[in-house]
Amino acid sequence: MNTGFAEPGTLAIAAPAIPFPRMLERHGLALPRTPLEILQVNLTARCNLACTHCHVESGPKREEALDARGIDRLIALMSTAPALHTLDITGGAPELHPQFRRLAAAGRAHGLKVIDRCNLTVLFEPGQEDTAAFLAENGIAVVASLPCYSSANVEKQRGKGVFLQSIEALQRLNALGYGREGSALELDLVYNPGGPSLPPAQAALEADYRTRLFEDFGIVFHRLFTIANMPIKRFLHALERDGQLDAYMQLLIDHFNPRAAEGVMCRNLVSVGWDGTLYDCDFNQMLPLPAGAQRCTLWDIARLDEIERWPIAFGRHCYACTAGSGSSCGGALTG
Repeated sequence: MNTGFAEPGTLAIAAPAIPFPRMLERHGLALPRTPLEILQVNLTARCNLACTHCHVESGPKREEALDARGIDRLIALMSTAPALHTLDITGGAPELHPQFRRLAAAGRAHGLKVIDRCNLTVLFEPGQEDTAAFLAENGIAVVASLPCYSSANVEKQRGKGVFLQSIEALQRLNALGYGREGSALELDLVYNPGGPSLPPAQAALEADYRTRLFEDFGIVFHRLFTIANMPIKRFLHALERDGQLDAYMQLLIDHFNPRAAEGVMCRNLVSVGWDGTLYDCDFNQMLPLPAGAQRCTLWDIARLDEIERWPIAFGRHCYACTAGSGSSCGGALTG
C-alpha cells in the first residue's frame, strides 16, 4: 500500500512498541505532502549559546554553514513554488552568518514573510549592534527562544546570564515596535519544557507569560509557541544519561494524537541544510534523514514545487510532533 511516507533508516533512539509509520496506518493516516508553503533554511550551526535541549547541537565552535553559492541557488528558487509564502531562517544563530541579511532581504523582495529564529542574546554579540534595527527596517518577524519567564529555569537550559540579556533584547525589540498591539512587526516567543515532559496547554501558558513579562519587565509580544523536546542529539543524550529515554518515548506514544498528526509541519515545508541537501524538517536534517527517501540537493531540482510529489520520511522521533496538542515550529497543532 502506498501510504505517502518513506521508511527511514535505523535511528539512534529507543525502538517504540509501535513504529511511527505503523501508528499512522492504524489510524488510517497517509499524510501526503500538500502545496509547499514554507521554505526553512538552517543557515549555520554556529551559535553563541550551547543549550541543553538543542536538537542541532549548536555552539560557538560549530563551523557548518550554507555558502554563498547555496544562498544564490535558494534565491533563484524562491519564485518556483506558487504556494510559498514564508522564508523561515534558523540555525544555530542565523544572524551570525555573514550573508544572513542578504538572504532575509531577498526573501522580503520576493514578497515572502521572513522569520528570524533568534536566541535574543545574539543581539549583544560583536558586530550585531544594528541587527535589531535591520530586522525592524525590513519587516522581518522574530520568533525568539525564551523557555521560561523566570531566571532559574532559563539559565538551567541556556546558561548563566542568558535570562537578563534575553529580557534586555526583548525590551529593545519592543522599543522598535515589535510585539505591540496593531504592529506589523511580529514578535513571538518559544517555550520548551525543561525536561522529559509534554508542553502544557499553549493558551494558558501564553497568558501566564503575558502577565509575568509585562508586570515584571514591561514586555509585550504577540504569541507564544510551545514546542516539545525532540528525542535526538543533546536532549537524547540527556535522556540516556538520566535513564529516562524509554519513559519519555512511551509518554510520547501514549499521547499520540491523530488530529495533531494531520497537521505536522513536514507536509507543507522543506528544510535546507548547510550543504544544500533537502529535508522534510529541521529535525530530520539533524539525523540526517533526507527528503524523498534519498539525498537530493538544491542543485538537483529545477523547481521547489517538485518536492510536493515526494514521500515524507518518518521515524520514531516523529512521535514528539504528534503527542498531546502536537508540536511544530509554529507551536501546538491543536487547541
